[in-house]
Amino acid sequence: MSNQNIQAVEDNLLTAVSIHGIPKKPYNLLDRMKYFHVPGVSIAVINNANIEWARGYGGLEMNGDQAVSPETLFQAASISKPVSAMLVLRLVEQGKLDLDIDVNKYLSSWQIPENEFTEKNKVTLRGILSHTAGLTVHGFQGYGFEAEVPSLSQILNGESPANSAPVRVDVVPGSMFRYSGGGYTVMQQILEDISDKALDELLQTEILDKLHMHSSTFEQPLPMQLREKAATGHVGAGIPIKGKWHTYPEKAAAGLWTTPTDLAEFAIEIMKSCDNRSNKILSASMAETMLTAVQEDYGLGLAVKKVGHNIIRFGHGGGNEGFRCYVAAYTGIEKGAVVMANSDNGDHIMMEIVRSISSVYEWSDFPSIEKQVAPVNPNIYSQYAGKYQHPDYPDFVVQVERDGSHLLFEPIQGAPRWEG
Repeated sequence: MSNQNIQAVEDNLLTAVSIHGIPKKPYNLLDRMKYFHVPGVSIAVINNANIEWARGYGGLEMNGDQAVSPETLFQAASISKPVSAMLVLRLVEQGKLDLDIDVNKYLSSWQIPENEFTEKNKVTLRGILSHTAGLTVHGFQGYGFEAEVPSLSQILNGESPANSAPVRVDVVPGSMFRYSGGGYTVMQQILEDISDKALDELLQTEILDKLHMHSSTFEQPLPMQLREKAATGHVGAGIPIKGKWHTYPEKAAAGLWTTPTDLAEFAIEIMKSCDNRSNKILSASMAETMLTAVQEDYGLGLAVKKVGHNIIRFGHGGGNEGFRCYVAAYTGIEKGAVVMANSDNGDHIMMEIVRSISSVYEWSDFPSIEKQVAPVNPNIYSQYAGKYQHPDYPDFVVQVERDGSHLLFEPIQGAPRWEG
């Protein structure tokens, strides 16, 4: 049965949108990897709270001779956040932290600067975990192999050699949801200050070891003994990153190296904790708190959505330079999947894979949406030609061109152009 499911997933990739009147065309996984210039993909599928299968595709590097396997390490990017959040919630249950007091009480080596916004509400760990703390800095670009890596305080203050802005409060804490890797970096400083240990040590003993995530590490830079197992990150049309990958000292926000199998173990533990069948890290009530939305369908470290009676979909995406990944899992039906790719173009194929898994394993969502084609006068297309920059990802720029009666879209990074 498992082999049939694997084959079905591999041959049933679906685009996000289909056109009414045109039969849906499923794609083959390897064909789509070639089309999107994605060198390597790794997948783990959860069924009935067990890892049903895990498989690697392609290579560690474009045109290289080392194949991706289930043991290949990828950067988990922002999926580092829910793993780090689990550590915080464990310490809360142990009475070492409180979710709702001013975090400056925990910070000894650095403090969040007070201002008119913190006078109204204080920054709390609940706010940091749910991205409602009013803190700045969306994400981080990492440091190339020749770059000097800053200290945590230099990152928080935006001081050289840090390549990110200072982490500050610029709206009233609790007033809005705004994704903040900066907030999780403040959380990293809290954890190191209260324990007098490096975050990677804490996460290793308190989370990774307990969940048997033996192929995972938060060490940055990646230790030499693990580098031969690591996938190379790629930008554009399959171009390897100089030095293979970037270093992320912002460990809580972006520092995890792992495999889909290990992340699947993490997701399974959350499923079982909610049902009180396994509480290696969290009690059932704390797991439920983790999966309770605070604002904008985001709980404490995870995106959450009710999709049925006693069924919550929880998950997270991630994108470091040259890597893309996604985890989605469900309480109740106890299914899920993890997909990791070693390319900035991985976003495109990643969700096609998730839609295929959703279809084969009868998840309740991730459908391919059918649209009706509306008549449009091509004469207006010229108004839309130009370059468009993503508001949250300044490096993501799309070129839009008119070609007769068509609009063509092409990411500047070198992904294939497509017709809109």
